[in-house]
Amino acid sequence: MDNIDKSEWMQNIIRVVKGSIAAIIITLICLFIFALLLTYTSIQENTIQPVIIVITAISILIGSSISTMHVKKKGFLYGSLVGVIYIVTIYLLSAVTGSGFSLSIYSGIMIGASIIAGMLGGMIGVNIGVK
Repeated sequence: MDNIDKSEWMQNIIRVVKGSIAAIIITLICLFIFALLLTYTSIQENTIQPVIIVITAISILIGSSISTMHVKKKGFLYGSLVGVIYIVTIYLLSAVTGSGFSLSIYSGIMIGASIIAGMLGGMIGVNIGVK
């Protein structure tokens, strides 16, 4: 790996981290709106888990698309990294805050949805990105 490849690789990693941060911010905003809807409307509480999965997937899709717009290739790889960084960050935060860290079927679905959404967003970002 020469210096040009190293600098491009580092820029791509920085983009992945920025995409992960963007996805987390989008998630926080959407979850706040959903919490308001739960509080002030008659939406049932049994919709919480499916809505969280959808919000997570859409946030990662957007974050990975943003992060791979300037990447010329391997969008699926960089996009899936956005999903992995996102989900690891969320699980670490839940473990630190005492919300509980456990793996279940729901966790498996979240991890799978995160990686798949990241891959799709990465492919979208590469194809619509700046050439």
